[in-house]
Amino acid sequence: MATVTLKNVMKIYPYSGDDEKAAKKRARRKNEGETKKTNLQITDKGVVAVQQFNLEIADKEFIVLVGPSGCGKSTTLRMVAGLEEITEGELWIGNKLVNDVAPKDRDIAMVFQNYALYPHMTVYDNMAFALKLRKTPKGEIDKKVKQAAEILDITEYLGRKPKALSGGQRQRVAIGRAIVRDPQVFLMDEPLSNLDAKLRNQMRAEIIKLRERINTTFIYVTHDQTEAMTLGDRIVIMKDGFIQQIGTPQEVFNHPYNLFVAGFIGSPQMNFFDAKLIKKDGKYAVDLYGHVVELSEDKQAKLAANDVAEQEITLGVRPEHITVGDTGVDGKIDVHEMMGSSVHLHVNTHGKDIIAVISTMDMSEAEVAAMKAGTAVNFDFGGHNCHVFNKETGINLEA
Repeated sequence: MATVTLKNVMKIYPYSGDDEKAAKKRARRKNEGETKKTNLQITDKGVVAVQQFNLEIADKEFIVLVGPSGCGKSTTLRMVAGLEEITEGELWIGNKLVNDVAPKDRDIAMVFQNYALYPHMTVYDNMAFALKLRKTPKGEIDKKVKQAAEILDITEYLGRKPKALSGGQRQRVAIGRAIVRDPQVFLMDEPLSNLDAKLRNQMRAEIIKLRERINTTFIYVTHDQTEAMTLGDRIVIMKDGFIQQIGTPQEVFNHPYNLFVAGFIGSPQMNFFDAKLIKKDGKYAVDLYGHVVELSEDKQAKLAANDVAEQEITLGVRPEHITVGDTGVDGKIDVHEMMGSSVHLHVNTHGKDIIAVISTMDMSEAEVAAMKAGTAVNFDFGGHNCHVFNKETGINLEA
């Protein structure tokens, strides 16, 4: 087992073709005032896919890299695996600098999104292949393959070929092939993205069990924030090649560093409002459409410590933290979505659409039915559950 440390790691993809022509073309676009939206930073050296990535992963820790497509998470994982060269910075596995070490010599195992199984080999041979290349004794190979198969509950499929397996079974084989190598670091690149929702939930639980049994260092990449929240000891949230926040699932949910993290983590997405941060009787409060809510004591202390002044803000409130009643901000229900234990209300307030998740556990069927489209409602929120962000930078004013 091992620690993994990334120090100021960058990945820059050089321009293909004639660099001079590409540079002139970019300059011409700039002079013509053309704006082109892109997820990645363009520099004279090329396209920056990963920017100043710093992370220390403890031995046996489960780290999840999460973010939208194109944010650099898979590129970072591939640099750890040795499948992408590191442009700048240092990568350490244990106490060894591995920038120039070949992938086969890094003592890592990787599970890919598309399984990457050999179609002409049985499950047993797929799992044993890497050990055979190492010239591992046959008895040891047999023992390790059968142990991994038992852990993953695929013993009965050892004689089958991949085409005779379901997607979930193939993914178990791919994981088993990695387990038998007993690697220092286990890398997983969106291993569940090709599975249906039910199977994805089952495999998530299997990965949690697996982690407890093999007890190694995991680096897991996903674009699914539910996977990130349920699997990771810590989550690294990325956007446009930059780390936005690193923390435990609870930390990034309760204390998002900026608007991006606040909107990315949580489902349904956090509601955002144009509001004001004011001081009322010496205490901080938020003013939303004339409805004033005093902030909690811990938020008061953080804002006071940062010497935050009264200002226009972006106010964030999660759907599950909104209550519907007789007081608060006025609105009208546009859509009523019954979800069983809760109802999702899409409410139009002052020309803005928001979502409120209301528990139905203590409500009668008549009360739930009364919250139908077209009904006028008032909604409120607690001063301990809202988040205040700088309107210009998007950074949490409590940070």
